[in-house]
Amino acid sequence: MEAKCKVTLVTYTPEPEKTIASAARLCYSSSDIQGLMEGLQEEKIIKFIDMLAQLGHESPFEHINFTFGIEGVSRSLTHQLVRHRIGASYSQKSQRYVQEGQFQYIVPPDIKKTPKAHQIFVEAMEQQQQAYDQLVEILFQEHFQNYLNEGKTDKQAKSMAEKQAIEDARFVLPNACETKIVVTMNARALFNFFHHRCCNRAQWEIRGLAIEMLKQVQKVAPTVFKYSGPNCVKGNCPEGNMTCGKIKEVRELFSKLSIE
Repeated sequence: MEAKCKVTLVTYTPEPEKTIASAARLCYSSSDIQGLMEGLQEEKIIKFIDMLAQLGHESPFEHINFTFGIEGVSRSLTHQLVRHRIGASYSQKSQRYVQEGQFQYIVPPDIKKTPKAHQIFVEAMEQQQQAYDQLVEILFQEHFQNYLNEGKTDKQAKSMAEKQAIEDARFVLPNACETKIVVTMNARALFNFFHHRCCNRAQWEIRGLAIEMLKQVQKVAPTVFKYSGPNCVKGNCPEGNMTCGKIKEVRELFSKLSIE
């Protein structure tokens, strides 16, 4: 069964832009923290954050966090996602503890639009589901009997055998297998994530995820993420000879993104 990506901004630091502005002002002020917070009005906050962003003074942005619930994505995507380790936390659905009965999967667009390739792909998913189910059943029966022989109760043996069976059976599951993950990143980590993963050269699935995440944080912290996106949004393309060559189109796309 094919899965569809869904991204939810679960929670975020209250008054994110005010938090950044007050933290940054503290570096240059003798006032107490409460006084700094109370003295900030919206117009000053926007102006101050815009100045910080333009100067590249990013440490104050580490004080705000955003938590996303992400589902309908592939294991291939999350293998890339968790490489962003600094300022990020992850909790992912475990294939050791959750049985993948009738697993969902992600179909690459180029495969989906080519009928013969799509047919081969779907058949492969069905075959792997069948192999997984058979392995779970065979291994479960083997482990269940062994635990009974060791003196475990029926309930204990069943629970332990099931976990051990799916732990090994998961090795036949594909990269396309759908997964769910909760991701928390501070704003500075998100800047870096968007620089790399909103780029046209990023893999299509994680690029789509990054753009959707950017849309959602721009709604709650528009000034913070005003200049976010691939590096070429406000500078030269860093990809050299590997550039996509579409800097004008990319800048236009991300300028519209911030006002949607």
